[in-house]
Amino acid sequence: MSNIQQSGTFAPATFKLGSRTVKRLGYGAMQLAGPGVFGPPKDHDAALAVLREAVTQGVDHIDTSDFYGPHVTNRLIREALAPYPDDLVIVTKIGARRGPDGSWLPAFSPEALTQAVHDNLSNLGLDVLDVVNLRIMFDTHGPAEGSIEAPLAVLAKLQEQGLVRHIGLSNVTPAQIAQGRGITEIVCVQNQYNLAHRGDDALIDDLARDGIAYVPFFPLGGFNPLQSSTLSDVATRLGATPMQVALAWLLRRAPNILLIPGTSSVGHLRENLAAAELELSDDVLQELDGMAIAA
Repeated sequence: MSNIQQSGTFAPATFKLGSRTVKRLGYGAMQLAGPGVFGPPKDHDAALAVLREAVTQGVDHIDTSDFYGPHVTNRLIREALAPYPDDLVIVTKIGARRGPDGSWLPAFSPEALTQAVHDNLSNLGLDVLDVVNLRIMFDTHGPAEGSIEAPLAVLAKLQEQGLVRHIGLSNVTPAQIAQGRGITEIVCVQNQYNLAHRGDDALIDDLARDGIAYVPFFPLGGFNPLQSSTLSDVATRLGATPMQVALAWLLRRAPNILLIPGTSSVGHLRENLAAAELELSDDVLQELDGMAIAA
């Protein structure tokens, strides 16, 4: 039995994502595209192998987008996994496009959002998308305030048409989440959050109380040297990798956190999934919690 199919050392092992229940340790497909998430993968067959191994290991939640590549990761997912297992939930996102130079650009017009949903459907080979996250691109460096009513209304209309089952938000502020929930049901929020970047602490707890999933990205992003050193020291003592420790901490941080670590390597995938079995003592948790205020 694989690591992810076991209950692991954290609880709960699953969480509700819209009308589906998924294991809390999933897979993010972004790194399957070429360098800079642009163009085809360096090794096409290796990319297919990673996707197939993820499902073999029990992963039932894959995060993707048609602007990865663009179009690359969704086509890989379809080639590797279709016809899809009944329990597999594929979550995608819209709201951005790629420039000819690989730049990330907002794509909020009704026409762009509608085309993005249809492109995701076509490239994944689906009739309906389980979950679509609206990525807000007011600032490419992080969440920035501003009304999301217009683009979210477009996505809600596509949901009414039966093309989308559930809606989530990405790169958003608490005020935007509140605004979004006034427009339609929001089943998940995808923001940057990790051991060092804890700005969403209160938000995560609020969402947990309301049964809304929180999906952090960049589990090792933006650490300063002292924080990186602390994490590496803990990992060495535990006989684990820094990524495994960071993922294990996130699994224990809140019951509504769903993880989507990405990789283009089967070996690295297995290492990430093994984080579900990593024991973190109270002393270790306290030490890791202190990283948030490390200078």
